[in-house]
Amino acid sequence: MKTQINEEKIAKLANLAVKRGVGLQKGQSLLITAPIESLTLVRKIAEYAYKEGAHIVTPLFTDSDITLSRFKFAPDESFDNATDWLYNGMGEAFDNNTARMAIAGDDPMLLSKMEPEKVSRANKSMAKAYKPARERITEFKINWNIISWPGKAWAQRVFPEVSVDEAVFKLSEAIFDASRVSVDDPIQAWDVHNEKLRKKTSWLNEKNFKALQYNGPNTNLRVGLADEHEWMGGASKAQNNIICNPNIPSEEVFTTPHAYKVEGKVSSTKPLSYQGTLIDNINVTFKEGKIIEAHASKGEEVLQKVLKSDEGASRIGEVALVPNSSPISQSGIIFYNTLFDENAASHIALGQCYTKCFKGEMDLTKEEISNRGGNSSMIHIDWMIGSDQIDVDGIDQNENVIPVFRNGEWVN
Repeated sequence: MKTQINEEKIAKLANLAVKRGVGLQKGQSLLITAPIESLTLVRKIAEYAYKEGAHIVTPLFTDSDITLSRFKFAPDESFDNATDWLYNGMGEAFDNNTARMAIAGDDPMLLSKMEPEKVSRANKSMAKAYKPARERITEFKINWNIISWPGKAWAQRVFPEVSVDEAVFKLSEAIFDASRVSVDDPIQAWDVHNEKLRKKTSWLNEKNFKALQYNGPNTNLRVGLADEHEWMGGASKAQNNIICNPNIPSEEVFTTPHAYKVEGKVSSTKPLSYQGTLIDNINVTFKEGKIIEAHASKGEEVLQKVLKSDEGASRIGEVALVPNSSPISQSGIIFYNTLFDENAASHIALGQCYTKCFKGEMDLTKEEISNRGGNSSMIHIDWMIGSDQIDVDGIDQNENVIPVFRNGEWVN
């Protein structure tokens, strides 16, 4: 069994992330956040970024052992603090047109054995501090991108039955396949894929549904869509007029739901890994857009705390459609990583809406976004509600029902 990560595919992923992922422009600077294990990939990204004319590439690395040290040894008051100075600086960098790239690769269950109260407090503090950077991203003010690296602990979570080296190799191949870099020309593959997603978003925007109706096992949910909403997917133009693919991989088309027009019950179809905690078998009930009852077979305590993060945390800010036939779904792999698992199934997101998903003006005020039904929150957490047993209908302005998905697949 091979255990060496394919260097050619690393280079292809780095090149793709720069040219189609973040869409880096000559003269732009690039800020990268990444686990220290992904140094090989970060070095390649820097190489391709400078070849594209980047001014400065700035990597910020994290380390799992250092993160765990805080939860094991830091004083109690530590967990009500966060590096706000760092996120203020990131916000300033984005205001100066710095591009943003994030590399995911840490153990998704890193904090699962730490005290839930400390994890919750630390997450809440970080969410507040991260606001200056998060707002620039959710408002799509700059071009940004997320890709992944097969960290050892993550790989062992996904493939626990094999050796560490073999698990890392298998996860690397799964990442490369899902990211469409196992082909001869990943750039061309993404251009074709983006065009397919564009056709889906064009059809949905033409239909201009007022709501989506989901039906399936333990699911009977009506999701009202925000006024003047716009469907997006694949490559999109940021407010700085740069076209980028925010997520690699990406199989979704998504838009902004109406924060006060969601009714019914829905259950998760895949586990959610959130800040080191696995939340599984989520079941919630919505009334007038708000979750009024929530349960989970695992991680319910964390889920309940998340829902109380702020006023908008118990409402949704994103609705996304993903066919069950997506390559990630068909791989049969549960990645325990939202970037991948959300592209295996249709999903919704608790919290902050993407303010770019509105027709017309690029730079709506917070009041205008709220008036159209967009949600505001310090969190944005995707969880999966789609499967091959879920049907989705579009409800038009006259309450006519138009099939969108049957058994988890596009009708159109």
